[in-house]
Amino acid sequence: MKHSGKAFKAALKLVIWSLLLLIGIYAIGIIARYLSEFIAWASAFLFALWFIFAAFVFYFFRDPTPNVPADKDVIISPAHGKIDVIEETDEPEFLQGKCRRVSMFLSPLDVHVQYAPVAGKIAIVRHTPGKYLAAMRTDCSRYNENVFIGLESAEKPGEKIALRLVAGVLARRIIPWVKDGDTVARGERISIIQFGSRCDIYLPLNWQVAVKLGDKAVGGTTIIARRS
Repeated sequence: MKHSGKAFKAALKLVIWSLLLLIGIYAIGIIARYLSEFIAWASAFLFALWFIFAAFVFYFFRDPTPNVPADKDVIISPAHGKIDVIEETDEPEFLQGKCRRVSMFLSPLDVHVQYAPVAGKIAIVRHTPGKYLAAMRTDCSRYNENVFIGLESAEKPGEKIALRLVAGVLARRIIPWVKDGDTVARGERISIIQFGSRCDIYLPLNWQVAVKLGDKAVGGTTIIARRS
């Protein structure tokens, strides 16, 4: 008979399409279920990573109060770090002549706040762009981005002391908290360098260095030099 079976075929087609639709909905439900579990696990993992990151950031930006020596015949460490350079050098910008350079490497685990090594007046704060070589390199001060801070001592008029805050591979942001003309107390917080860096201090030759290579300096507390 003409058209025999077409109704059945139409019905079968409808049933098959409805079955495919149902299978599609079911598959979407299964995928959504697994995706929701994945998203839930991923969210938990990301939150855990965030808590670890937040804990590290708070640890990195910790700011302990230094135990500042009262003796005015000493220079205190401007930073927390390992002493890895003690040398005689030239500093033409501020001290304008021979001086002693004491340099320390600040690892990412060290406190990264810096302190005034003596009481005095900030005579110069100068930023110099540069490279971002590893801060553990003792010669990186010559090439890397840095901030130079010159202090005129209030404890001995006419005496000058300078700092060079040096960026590194990770530390690409040096934030001085002082400007030209500011007065600072011994051990006062003056800057922060973020994530691993180097700090140089330049001393007049009449100061006797009181630390040795390999010593671990505590910023604002360790005596770097004594007046000879």
